[in-house]
This record gives sequence, C-alpha cells and structure tokens, in this order.
Amino acid sequence: QVQLVESGGGLVQAGGSLRLACAASGRTFSSYAMGWFRQTPGKDSELVAADDRSGGSTYYADSVKGRFTISRDNARTTVFLQMNRLKPEDTAVYYCAARSLFGLGLRATDYDYWGQGTQVTVSS
Repeated sequence: QVQLVESGGGLVQAGGSLRLACAASGRTFSSYAMGWFRQTPGKDSELVAADDRSGGSTYYADSVKGRFTISRDNARTTVFLQMNRLKPEDTAVYYCAARSLFGLGLRATDYDYWGQGTQVTVSS
C-alpha cells in the first residue's frame, strides 16, 4: 500500500515556474513507476509525465515537452514535476500516481495508487 500526497500547486503568472512534489509513504518507493496526470472540469485526465521506475525512460505529453521535467528522490520517497514557462492552458488539478509494475504507464488504468491532487492555476 502506498499513500501519495502532492504539494506545490498554486497561482502563477504565465511564463512562471512551479515545482510540484509528491511524497510517498512506504519503504518500497523505488519499486514504483510514477506518473503525473492533470485534469480540468469536463475533460478526461491527461498524462503529463511518467517515469519507468529505473529512471531509464521517461514520457512527456507533447504539450509539455521541453517545459516540464519529472524526477525522483528515492531517499526522500518523493517524485517531482518541475514546470517551467507555464501557460494558461496548463491550469488544472495535478495528480501523482504510482504503478507497481515496471515500465512506463501511459493510461490512468495502469496506475494503482493516486494522490488527492493539487491545483495549478496559470494567469495570463
């Protein structure tokens, strides 16, 4: 069982940066692949970024490539999403998710555990 708690959301102007953190409980954090999703009202959740657990492979949605970076600190059992050059269309609730299987999870159904979400609002 893994519990995930996101932090770092907030209000930022377009062009600014935010760093989201997702703290995971449990000693086996390094055995989980992680992903960041986002959701806006009336839309399906969108996978923003993911890693495969080993750090050897990562995935980024086309809309965030070159602006967002996923990273992890296994010692701190935390995964981060660095978001730079933010745009108003990045406004959403961001969720982190953990997947017990190795490899990139590209769908929400690939993940076993979810955080409660953190709101990111980018003003124009």
